[in-house]
Amino acid sequence: MKTIKGPALFLAQFASDEAPFNSWDSITKWAADCGYKGVQVPSWDGRLIDLDKAASSKDYCDEFKGKAAENGVEVTELSTHLQGQLVAVHPAYDTAFDGFANPSVHGNPKARQEWAVDQVMKAISASANMGIKNHVSFSGALAWPYVYPWPQRPAGLIETAFDELARRWRPILDHADANDVNICYEIHPGEDLHDGVTFEMFLERVDNHARCNMLYDPSHYVLQCLDYLDNIDIYKDRIKMFHVKDAEFNPTGRQGVYSGYQPWVDRAGRFRSLGDGQVDFGAVFSKMAANDFDGWAVVEWECCLKHPEDGAREGAQFVSDHIIRVTERAFDDFADSGTDEAANRKMLGID
Repeated sequence: MKTIKGPALFLAQFASDEAPFNSWDSITKWAADCGYKGVQVPSWDGRLIDLDKAASSKDYCDEFKGKAAENGVEVTELSTHLQGQLVAVHPAYDTAFDGFANPSVHGNPKARQEWAVDQVMKAISASANMGIKNHVSFSGALAWPYVYPWPQRPAGLIETAFDELARRWRPILDHADANDVNICYEIHPGEDLHDGVTFEMFLERVDNHARCNMLYDPSHYVLQCLDYLDNIDIYKDRIKMFHVKDAEFNPTGRQGVYSGYQPWVDRAGRFRSLGDGQVDFGAVFSKMAANDFDGWAVVEWECCLKHPEDGAREGAQFVSDHIIRVTERAFDDFADSGTDEAANRKMLGID
């Protein structure tokens, strides 16, 4: 067994124009001061990283990682959540998702999709330049507007959507394979890959591609009323990344999973800072250790109530307290009888 690495922090929710969150140097110092050993980097945020340089220059990547190490943290992974979302966008979301892209491609879905693919490709190349084996992204979505089957979905609609999604991602997965990098899709509502069944539908269409993997985040499963512990055992061979995020689901007589279009504070299902929600992280970390997960435990802070800086500092300690330093020997080794094969056969009555 291997001991999970951590704690690490996803920086997307913290990067801003205000110090210490406005530069790579200052935000890594801040993260280390909070108690983190690693940081996950949003590749779209130019205040923290120049993705073009990272994709093309090993020297830039060495300097980037070196500055983080100098400040006390390791670069754990790069993220293309926003760019991956744009690999596949249903027209109903064109206007909403334009803001994720470079202004030069706004209002042009074809150009935006090409830009997004190029961005994810660059992030994979940058990961390789940094010696990082795992990369996180969203799958995007073509079928999401039809997630509830009313009106009745025409035959073949979902199959066609997943065929197209696989067609768009296959070249990216092949590029990842050529660079020895895993793409870990965050299984997330709003994406066509939002639960185990949809992940399997996609995986089948990319021929069980070795680079098609998962980021495990129990919070998204709590809000779907999905068994987040069983999920670890089912997909243990595909789970390569781990977001430590808490959530709670408190249905009432007025609202349930869909939460009636309410803001986050008023939803039956909402994200919470670590320890304030309902996720059994003792069980989660136990299963991850038993299943030999050797990646990073990365805090993704999202809470509708608590201040982010408090959530970050508390989260570092929370993860540190939950990481299990795995044992190197069995607890009952003291009672080892020192038997051999001959003795075993004798005990079983085998001549």
